[in-house]
Amino acid sequence: MLEKKSLPCLLRPAPVVYLVAMCRAVPVNDLLDRASQRSDKMHSLSTLLTQEMDSHFPPYGRMQMPRPADCHTSALQTPNDKEQALQVSESDLMSLARSLLQAWVDPLAVLSTSAITLPHPSKSSISSKIQELQEHSKSLADGLDILSGKMGPSAQAISFLPYTGGTDLGQDRVTILNKFNFLLSCLRRDSHKIDSFLKVLRCRAAKLQPELC
Repeated sequence: MLEKKSLPCLLRPAPVVYLVAMCRAVPVNDLLDRASQRSDKMHSLSTLLTQEMDSHFPPYGRMQMPRPADCHTSALQTPNDKEQALQVSESDLMSLARSLLQAWVDPLAVLSTSAITLPHPSKSSISSKIQELQEHSKSLADGLDILSGKMGPSAQAISFLPYTGGTDLGQDRVTILNKFNFLLSCLRRDSHKIDSFLKVLRCRAAKLQPELC
């Protein structure tokens, strides 16, 4: 295990100014490796959350769920798989990952607030995981801000993807669970994209062959 003094800058709790100065001195390869750890944790948490929700989600509720194309981030053109991601420039992949992270700031806040009174037997566990997701998302976004600064203007560009779903998920149990579950399904999809993009970037930085990415 890593000693406390050697914890990576993106994973260590510390004042923001101190973290920024420390991270700027770390090589890009190391920063990408640590960012990938964060994104992997985010995707794992979003997967656990959807599984937890599914355990008590009414079967008829699934029939009412919107399509993935209705996710608020669907307007962003992204690679569909690793093969396509390998054809995208490093700067564009970084821009896409940062755009998706930024797009989830408000929806994650809605999920966090709604989880407190969620009509679900595991609401306490769900609420705790969402808070953890928020922390990982914020830390990862801060880290990618630093990384993008090392990669040039294209990597620093962010596409604006407003969340227009509002803060009220509804009044009745099925509607609330339906909207909550839909947001989680969108989050799981996007966290997988972020994780995939960062892993491709890490692979390229390490100069690995494409088939090893």
